Amino acid sequence: MSYLYFPGCSLKGTGRAYEESLLAVFRALGIPLTELADWNCCGATAYMSIDEHQAFALAARNLALAESQGSPADGAVQLIAPCSACYLVLLKAQQCLAADIALCQEITIALKEEGHCYRGRVRIRHPLDVLVHDVGLSEIARHVRQPLRGLKIACYYGCQIVRPFALFDRPHDPSTMDDLVRILGAEPVSWPLKTHCCGGSLTGTIPEVGWRLNYLLLREAQRRGAHLIVTVCPLCQFNLEAYQDQIRQRYPDLAPMPVLYFTQLIGMAMGLPPRELGLQRLLIPVDGLMAALSKEGAHARA
Repeated sequence: MSYLYFPGCSLKGTGRAYEESLLAVFRALGIPLTELADWNCCGATAYMSIDEHQAFALAARNLALAESQGSPADGAVQLIAPCSACYLVLLKAQQCLAADIALCQEITIALKEEGHCYRGRVRIRHPLDVLVHDVGLSEIARHVRQPLRGLKIACYYGCQIVRPFALFDRPHDPSTMDDLVRILGAEPVSWPLKTHCCGGSLTGTIPEVGWRLNYLLLREAQRRGAHLIVTVCPLCQFNLEAYQDQIRQRYPDLAPMPVLYFTQLIGMAMGLPPRELGLQRLLIPVDGLMAALSKEGAHARA
């Protein structure tokens, strides 16, 4: 099966390591992935509250482009959206267009003026869903070259990929990323905050509130014995990693905690080169942690 790929704005900017590791992992697994040509901003979650119809039009244009560029499988073009906000917005637009005839007619006219047409033949996918359910855990396990033994990981799903559209996992206690972590050789820690919000854009509007929300997540992961956090969302990754210095000034009990994309973790277990995975872009490096775990494992085996 082939897939179209909608990077969205974040993966071309602050989430560049997400794109690098995603493309590297899909390449290594032999999965065809083609970037959607001439894509535009998904409309973003905030724009929905400003001008919902224009936001829907932006999202629908991407869906129309996917229909015109993709090869249908089982009657639908497969469109991967790695960013949690993009994934949510595209799904919301698709479902609202299907349910609201007047809205659909309005958007259809707007698209036609630009030479586009959307007929509802796109299946929006998250890469976590594709890797676990299309590729399969056994196939990924077959590519593991450097099992992540000794590593304890807090899997952070955030609040957008499983709610309100719980299409491939449970909305309040998802497990797909935990299952993936296990086949990579690591141990997912049990923690109750895996779908709690990181604060979203509050870190830029009301910083103290955003920092507090991120502190609660980081502290709980630390308390549960996690060595690092893995996530599926560029904004979650940014919030949890970039503000740790400011958070520690207010909450000195917090130790530095690396925050990786789940695709970086897969690539590490597959033995892919660190720069292909964007590991050099981490603000809190993971190489020292991995070296320490490797020495600890070697000592235990001796």
